[in-house]
Amino acid sequence: MGSNNTSHFASFAAYTPPPDDPSYVATTSKNTSRAWFPSQQPASYQSGGIPTFNTSQAGGLGAVEDAEAESASSLWETRYGFRVDLLAAFAYLLGPLSALILLIVETHNDFVRFHAYQSALLTTPLAILRILASLLQFPPFLRTVLTLLLVIPALYMAWQAYTDAARNGLVRFQVPFIGPLAERWVLDE
Repeated sequence: MGSNNTSHFASFAAYTPPPDDPSYVATTSKNTSRAWFPSQQPASYQSGGIPTFNTSQAGGLGAVEDAEAESASSLWETRYGFRVDLLAAFAYLLGPLSALILLIVETHNDFVRFHAYQSALLTTPLAILRILASLLQFPPFLRTVLTLLLVIPALYMAWQAYTDAARNGLVRFQVPFIGPLAERWVLDE
């Protein structure tokens, strides 16, 4: 080992910069490849960087994957941890009552809120029509038809909302005229 050796690997001189200093990496020869030092040097805690824990800069537990999973899972999260598919289906089961309950209680999930708005816009006029038919003493056959006109679309939309969340990746099935209005209301919030 002569004095001409310019390797900074084992140099203990007081003026030698730390190995993770970017200026030190730039002065070393480009042919030297050291697998234990990555080519992109983040600012580490030892060289004056801000300490980070469980982030991609610190290399903690795959933070990039965690951030991607967090953004994807936030679509599936509700305020109280209930399943999105069940809440979206519940929005239609009790008509305007369940829609109102979900609009008050569920404030985080746009998929559930969309179906609550759509349920309110779909079932409220039908329920009012059915109540008026009873109050005005319409014939029983007509009241039965109005009841079926309320129940069948509500059950179909509950099934559609459940399958859209469970199988189709939160695709929003929109009822003509009502769906775009519900979508706009969710976006305006």
